[in-house]
Amino acid sequence: MTDCLDFYIDGAWVKPVRGGKALDVVNPATETVSGRVALGGADDAVRAIEAASRACPAWAATPLSQRIELLAAVTAGFERRLDEIADAITDFKTALSVAKSYAFERKQGSTLVVKEPVGVVSLITPWNWPMNQVACKVVPALVTGCAMVLKPSEFAPFSARLLAEIIHEAGVPAGVFNMIFGEGPEIGPVMSSHPLVDMVSLTGSNGAGSSVMREAAATIKKVSLELGGKSANLILASADFKRAVGHGVKLMMNNTGQSCNAPSRMFVPAERLEEAEILAAEICAGIKVGDPRDPETVMGPIANVRQFERVRSLIRQGMDEGARLVCGGSERPDGLDKGYFVRPTVFSGVTDQMSIARQEIFGPVLCLRPYKDLDDAVRGANDCDYGLSGYVYAGDLDEARAVARRLRTGMVHLNGALSHPGGPFGGIKQSGVGREWGEAGFEEFLESKTLFGSDPAPKS
Repeated sequence: MTDCLDFYIDGAWVKPVRGGKALDVVNPATETVSGRVALGGADDAVRAIEAASRACPAWAATPLSQRIELLAAVTAGFERRLDEIADAITDFKTALSVAKSYAFERKQGSTLVVKEPVGVVSLITPWNWPMNQVACKVVPALVTGCAMVLKPSEFAPFSARLLAEIIHEAGVPAGVFNMIFGEGPEIGPVMSSHPLVDMVSLTGSNGAGSSVMREAAATIKKVSLELGGKSANLILASADFKRAVGHGVKLMMNNTGQSCNAPSRMFVPAERLEEAEILAAEICAGIKVGDPRDPETVMGPIANVRQFERVRSLIRQGMDEGARLVCGGSERPDGLDKGYFVRPTVFSGVTDQMSIARQEIFGPVLCLRPYKDLDDAVRGANDCDYGLSGYVYAGDLDEARAVARRLRTGMVHLNGALSHPGGPFGGIKQSGVGREWGEAGFEEFLESKTLFGSDPAPKS
């Protein structure tokens, strides 16, 4: 078992102020306890915030070259422990590249615009893709000169613990990076409202995002939110239909559907709906669900029991509301009596007002929605509270781009293109505020200072 019973505050591993209670970390594939994590309280959050506040001025004044050297040392620490965790290395290398080329000072005539660290930042990250979500906040905050308090999900603590160890070994100054564990409702409001905190960056649910905005409002903090999604995948009539549907189904089931940008609503021409149903069912039949340690496994479990029950409940709700179940369902896959496993599930004949078409399920559940023409497809895709990502598959790139420009989303994937760490990641509407990744994510942790008359006036 692995235990995370200490917090990393002011350069040292410390116990929770009030002893704290411990939460069992459950292996979702076996329902056995794999370790424990200490749950801190408001006192721990305040202690970490105060440490960051003390360290922030000196760290912000540290020359960029030294911050880059330290970030390179952290990156090297990850590379030495590649077998333990690899996902964060791309985030670190991307940030290093941005930092080396980014213009922290920009001339505009006689005016000088200086980019400065925002200050003390609270970072709150989720349990899905845990290391990536931590790295894409910690890395730009670190290199831009911010001091931080990180609260990773208590359901996925181990990779964050490893990150803290590597940061400590790299020699990052005490107080610049601090990490505590705890339940969101308990310590999230303190991290969002404390007057020493200048910015809050959260990836999580819409409820958590609303809470952060409310708590941060009293002191007018900068807020960056990466929230939910219900992304539409438009398969146009001109597309290679079999390839496009296959790609969309597989991408939806990736990470057991636990991705905010998952293409959970597939729009297909009405006359080809039956063909899409057959293709989707065939693909799902070939997805082996089971223990992720088994090399033959394609899809693992839902991350925790609370989400497991929610996914199953929404599947049942879809059936109750009249959607046609093509494959899957709310019962565990055959032969899997333990673990939070869900069948790859596809619904057809889904309308825009059904719960499964509007709510983020965050599980391996795909909705097939027929459309009569392109205007109907675009209208249905945009009839959504979310606006994180979108997907368009067309016969040529020009057509795909034209449709993408009509979608009300922060991102669109054209003809199966993958995400790129240099591109801004984030959404509009209820999918959040701000961006992560690349230069855009870098700038979230900077403020602009304008120096008027920086050049002397010309002599007459």
